[in-house]
Amino acid sequence: MISVQEYLSTVYRPDCDYVDGQVLERNFGDADHAWLLGALASYLHVRRKEWNIAVLIGIRIRVQPERFRVPDIGVVLGRPDEQILTKPPFLCIEILSPEDRWSSVEARIKDFIAMGVSYVWVLDPQTKAAFIETPADGLREVNDGFLRTENPSFIVPLSEFF
Repeated sequence: MISVQEYLSTVYRPDCDYVDGQVLERNFGDADHAWLLGALASYLHVRRKEWNIAVLIGIRIRVQPERFRVPDIGVVLGRPDEQILTKPPFLCIEILSPEDRWSSVEARIKDFIAMGVSYVWVLDPQTKAAFIETPADGLREVNDGFLRTENPSFIVPLSEFF
């Protein structure tokens, strides 16, 4: 158990989540995860001006006073005005690693949604499956080949990545 202040003043490589006094490691580091992370971040970054977004890789997000989550990619509308996000990003993206347990991923998604994140995308490079979670619709698998958002509308073809 460590304090929020100790967590925030410590550099973790890779960065870790902080949940109720515990530092939780995140799973990644294999080639499939790294490739998909780079490809998706690049795809979004190229469209940042058109879509008026900031693409943030591994940004700390304070989802509750004693909880910080670090999504693979966070997407903020406009430009963020804080170094550690306390306002919900528009979109959080999680890329699964072979070691990920669905229960842990689901807990992360719930924290993002409870904070007010509008969309969470989850991509599995092993199975080439993708999921979208929203507060209104819950979790659903992408069956039409496109990751989507509304207000603003982003359409991302999975064929670019899988």
